[in-house]
Amino acid sequence: MKKIEPITSGQMASLFFAFLLGSAIINIPQPLIEAAKNGAWISVILANGCGLVLLTCIFYVYHKNPELNFIGHIQQKFGKWLMIIIGVPIVLQLFLMLSYIIIDIGGFFTNSMMRQTPSYMFHFFILLVSALTVRSGFEVMARMFVLLLCYLLFFSIIVIILTVPFFHVDFLLPVLPDGIKPVLHGAYRNFGFPYIEITLFSLLLPFVHKNEGKTLQKKMFSVLIIHGLLLIIAVVCTIMAFGPLASHLKYSLFQLARLINIREIVTRVESFIGIALVVGSYMKATISLFILKELLGSVFQLKNKDILIFPITLISLLLSLTMFTNELEFVEAVQVVYPLYTTVIVVLPLLFITIVTLIKGRE
Repeated sequence: MKKIEPITSGQMASLFFAFLLGSAIINIPQPLIEAAKNGAWISVILANGCGLVLLTCIFYVYHKNPELNFIGHIQQKFGKWLMIIIGVPIVLQLFLMLSYIIIDIGGFFTNSMMRQTPSYMFHFFILLVSALTVRSGFEVMARMFVLLLCYLLFFSIIVIILTVPFFHVDFLLPVLPDGIKPVLHGAYRNFGFPYIEITLFSLLLPFVHKNEGKTLQKKMFSVLIIHGLLLIIAVVCTIMAFGPLASHLKYSLFQLARLINIREIVTRVESFIGIALVVGSYMKATISLFILKELLGSVFQLKNKDILIFPITLISLLLSLTMFTNELEFVEAVQVVYPLYTTVIVVLPLLFITIVTLIKGRE
C-alpha cells in the first residue's frame, strides 16, 4: 500500500482555497442575487460568518488529537458502531456532492460552449482525470493545485478589472428592497454551497505535518475570509454590470467576460473563464474523490484504499447520468435539499462532538 505523505500547512491551505473557490466564484452570484436581490453581498457576509463558526469547531476538535478527524473522534469516544452510523450517510453525501459537481460541468458546456456534444462525454473525462490525479498521490495534488488556483484567480480578477467601465453603482440601490427575509434565504443558499462543505474538507486535516497545527489554523481562517471577500466582489460586480438581469444570467463571471471587447483585439475572454470554471470544478471534484476514498476506506477498514478510486468514479458517473431528468430538478436539489441534508448528517455530528469534547475538557 502506498503511504500518504504529510503535506505542509501552506499546501493544505491552498487545497482548502481550491475546494472552497472551485466553481463557486462563477456559480454563486446568480442564485444568490435571485434569492437576496441587492442584499446578496450581505448574505455572503452572514454565510461566511457561519463558516467561521464551523471552522472554529473543527479546529477545537482537531487540536485535541491532530491525528484524528472528527469521524475518528466519534469512533474514539463512542465506538465503532456510532462511527459507522454517522459515517455511512456522510459517504452517501460525498457521492452526491461529487456527482453534482460533474453535472454542473456538463450543464455548463452543453448550455454555453459546446451545445452539440452530449453531457456524458464531459462527465466521463472529468471523472477520469480526477481519478488519475487522486491515484497519483495527495502531495502531487497539493503541488499541482497551487498552479491551477493561480490560473483561476488571475483570470477572474482580470475579467473584473476589464469590465469596470460597464459598472453602474446606482444598480446597488436599494440594498434591502424586500426586507431581511430574502437576505436570510440567500445566506441559506450560500451556506449550503460552499461553506457547509468545510466540515467535509476537515477530514483531510490529519494529513498535515503534526508540528504545523497552529500555523494551519491561521492560514485556513485567512483563506476563508479572503474567499468571502472574493465572493462579495463577484456579487457586487455582477449587480453593477447587469442590474435587474443579474438574477437571470447563469455563470455570472462568464457573462461578464462576454462584455469585454477592446478594439477587437482583446475579445472572447469568456473562453478563459470557461476553462477556469472547468479547472475549479476539476479541483473540487478531485479533492472530493480523495476524501470519499479515504473515508470509505476507513469505514470498511481497508488496507489499500486506492482500490476504491475507480469503483467510486464509476458509481459517481452513473449517478451523474441518472439522478435528474431535467435542470430544474438539479437546481432544486442543490439549492434547497442539499444544504438541509448536509446540515443534518455532517454539521450536527460535528457540533455534537465539539460539545462533548468541550464538556469532557472541563471535567
